[in-house]
Amino acid sequence: MNNADHFVGIDLGGTKILTALVNRAGQIVAEDYRKTRAKRGLDSVLDRIVESVGAVYEAAQIDPTAAARWVRAVGIGAPGPVESEAGILTSPPNLPGWQQVPLRALMEDRLGLPTVLDNDANAAALGEFRFGAGRGSQQMLYVTVSTGIGAGFVLNGALYRGVDGAAGEVGHMTIVPGGPYCGCGNQGCLEAVSSGTAIARQGREVLARDASRTLAEMAAGDPESVTAEMVAEAARSADREAGRIIAEAMDYLGIGIANLVNIFNPDLVVIGGGLTKMGAALFDPVRSGIRRRSVPVAAQRVQVVLAELGDRVGVIGAAAIAMEASAAVGQMGE
Repeated sequence: MNNADHFVGIDLGGTKILTALVNRAGQIVAEDYRKTRAKRGLDSVLDRIVESVGAVYEAAQIDPTAAARWVRAVGIGAPGPVESEAGILTSPPNLPGWQQVPLRALMEDRLGLPTVLDNDANAAALGEFRFGAGRGSQQMLYVTVSTGIGAGFVLNGALYRGVDGAAGEVGHMTIVPGGPYCGCGNQGCLEAVSSGTAIARQGREVLARDASRTLAEMAAGDPESVTAEMVAEAARSADREAGRIIAEAMDYLGIGIANLVNIFNPDLVVIGGGLTKMGAALFDPVRSGIRRRSVPVAAQRVQVVLAELGDRVGVIGAAAIAMEASAAVGQMGE
């Protein structure tokens, strides 16, 4: 290995920790997956992160006591809100009890390496921009559509975080005034009408009304077991109610992304997340929404594509965040 020419990326979520050693080309050299076990508390999760990094070192045959000879920096992508400059994870909904946690300082102390922290959507956006579908773009929007909806913006070739590091919370722009309540407390947010959580909720409502034989069979009659994947599969089987749910949710998604295209005039929109497995059922309404609702000059220019990095986008993106910070420090030292 080249001396200090690798980066550790850590994708921290409420259910999983994915850690990888990544080289400058964005290639994973070694990785480790384990459950977060967030209910055991902060110290337990920190221990598990350190153990995960240790497992990556072992797989790559790196001596942990001399890791700085091979690893330049550590990047952590975590569920927001995140104060990236301060390195503080403020109040992540999927990590109970974590309030104003100075995660960067805690991990630097435990790992003995420079560490940076950012929102997981920002990390994913930078990963796709540098090593995935966004290569060659200068104005790229990354949107993840999964359990929730988030985004990261790369403008003029640089990640845009906003004044407080809170840019990209597109899941919480109002799409349907007075619509369903969102987890943020607002009504009619994009996340409340287009996310996997929203689709599953509507599927449960349909099943509770006994309005879908297909969903009833898939869920064995139990509304609480309905998932977004079930609804999408039922829609593909020509189930009328399931088809309506998917069509409406994706129409709203198209409205939201068309709004972003009007605001930012990007050359590229990259969409990732679990719901992209729906394929044309997602991408066709989004592209149609842009054509119908975005100003012509912006609509004609922008391309909408599937993310390339798949399930590794978060961990590669976290490493990319570390690369970006390391490069900035190097420039300051010149």
